[in-house]
Amino acid sequence: MELRQLRYFVRTVELGSISQAALDLGVAQSAISLQIQKLESELSTRLLQRNPSGIEPTEAGLAFMAHAQLSLRHADEAASAAQHSRLSGVVSVGLAPTTAGLLGLPLMQAMRTQYPDIRIRLVEAMSGHLGQMLNGRELDIAVLFDGHQARRWCIQPMLDERLFVIARADASPTPLPTRLGALAGLPLVLPTQRHGLRRVIDTALNALGVAPNVIAEVDSLYVLMDMVNHGIGASVQPWSALARQPDADSRLRWSELEDEGTTRRNLLCSLSEDELSPAALATRNTLRHTVSQLVNNGHWRGVTPLHLESR
Repeated sequence: MELRQLRYFVRTVELGSISQAALDLGVAQSAISLQIQKLESELSTRLLQRNPSGIEPTEAGLAFMAHAQLSLRHADEAASAAQHSRLSGVVSVGLAPTTAGLLGLPLMQAMRTQYPDIRIRLVEAMSGHLGQMLNGRELDIAVLFDGHQARRWCIQPMLDERLFVIARADASPTPLPTRLGALAGLPLVLPTQRHGLRRVIDTALNALGVAPNVIAEVDSLYVLMDMVNHGIGASVQPWSALARQPDADSRLRWSELEDEGTTRRNLLCSLSEDELSPAALATRNTLRHTVSQLVNNGHWRGVTPLHLESR
């Protein structure tokens, strides 16, 4: 007797139809019929019978059904326990500063809850540097904004982040610009041109022929946002840049840019499937699920999900 025979039998009884069970389980009707026939042959009794409305269990089938459901539940619980107990080791994850501000702690909490024997090594750095580390096999997984450095990576688009003009509440024009063309006279603090976000901004501005008033170039998100908080200049950032800003609602203002080309794509990048350990595969799945929860719960705003789980 095989577990798949029990699954086929239980689902057929639950749906009252072999064809519906086949669709639900993603197998051929003939496969389900064959396995149920083998099960009946092994038990030397008829488990199912046809009637005008479909298929229903015989008395023997009803008696067998309750025990089959219990066996499947125990098998699933045993598999889950085995998976959680064997998953251990160290998994290296790379996040850019803006991403880490939103995703870092929830990911660590989720991993501690689901896989306490997996130790996460979290690296925070610019996307380009994380890409180099991934190529050097110093990271297993990273959330990046550019996949051009890829060498045998597995790349899964996650979401697009829209860009916002962010400024100190009492040190900027009212209202803040929502179009790139209006940025020309606004003092800006931006990342250096090595930064992927800066390249997105410059490309969009160049397409409009707009020369920004960049008063400082800073690759440290913490220093850059400190300058914005002190009213030295405004910045163009994804909403996630506000994640580590306490009382941002009272101290800062922001407006979403409406121009095309003012989004930043987040890519879930990892080593190729054959290089990832079971612990790394579990971590990658948990990361995707955590991002989905943050988006669905409204904790990661200003984004357009790409193939993420919905509510």
